[in-house]
Amino acid sequence: MTGASGGELRYLALGDSYTIGEAVEPDQRWPQQLVARLRDDGIAVADPQIIAVTGWTTDELSAGMDAATLVPPYDLVSLSIGVNNQYRGRDTENYRREFAALLQRAIALAGRRAQRVFVVSIPDWGATRFGIESGRDVATIARELDAFNTINREEALRENVAWADVAAISRQAGAAAAELADDGLHPSGRQYSAWLATILPAARTALSSP
Repeated sequence: MTGASGGELRYLALGDSYTIGEAVEPDQRWPQQLVARLRDDGIAVADPQIIAVTGWTTDELSAGMDAATLVPPYDLVSLSIGVNNQYRGRDTENYRREFAALLQRAIALAGRRAQRVFVVSIPDWGATRFGIESGRDVATIARELDAFNTINREEALRENVAWADVAAISRQAGAAAAELADDGLHPSGRQYSAWLATILPAARTALSSP
């Protein structure tokens, strides 16, 4: 399998702290681990181009994309965004509108091939050591994140885009030290490896489409 230009497949990862791998080494980020696994499968994929910054909300990701040098069409595009919308108390209607717009941009960047795009759900930060010690109601955090993830799943399905759910994995990992980076909030490389149980099949399905 080769990219649109005949060389390695090109992968664009759009997101926030989880995509950029806050507090872990670059090779432990899930997009980089994904590429490594695809290469193990004999699929020639270039290192991912990552447009993501810790703390970004949906509108900030959109602005970051405006400022980035993007050269479509990409052979694979992932989108994972929304935790900071929830953290800052933004409403779900705003999230749906801005997420849907970002998903349309992701599809356009994949050469209008929706099947070459996949969405990754929002993990539950309330289950982490940071979340437990934050003083916020972790049950409320979980309910709100479930509502946000319902939205990004619905929008993905509406556009025939694959959806990878990592929320359950993050809740199972919880506050275990080995599953978290040193900040007690973001996943460790080990937890990101576990995320591939749902992300890798989504990426393989995307790459198998025309």
